[in-house]
Amino acid sequence: MSMPTSITITEPACAVFRRHLRSVGLKYTPERARVLDGVLGTSGPFLVDDLVRALAEGEPAVSKATAYRTIKLLTESGLLQRLLLTGEQSHYQLALPTGHSAVIVQTDSGAAEAVDLPAGVREAAEKLAASRGLRVEHVQLIVHAAVK
Repeated sequence: MSMPTSITITEPACAVFRRHLRSVGLKYTPERARVLDGVLGTSGPFLVDDLVRALAEGEPAVSKATAYRTIKLLTESGLLQRLLLTGEQSHYQLALPTGHSAVIVQTDSGAAEAVDLPAGVREAAEKLAASRGLRVEHVQLIVHAAVK
């Protein structure tokens, strides 16, 4: 069974986030909105500290503590997923419901880059799962590589 290659947006990310905030008794503040906008502007895995630096300029100001708390809330809401790409820091990326991605991590620098899933990987995962009576819901490949 192959998954569709396009994603249908059923509701805006801010609506999902606002609903989650209400469910835990919190408000959608301008600072949280800036963090969400910053996250939505990323392409691929990111470190929270890099996002904090990117949000350092502009209004409203977003503290490091607010950024980290908001990232936690975004992860709880299902909009973000946490990636343990290195032993030192967590990376995050947007969690797309039908997403199938590959991430290349440079082990010497910890830099991470999202790339398209190589041809055949999904099919191999489906075959492996089917041999165990399972169905694939999501495939993510993480490659740890060092400079030659």
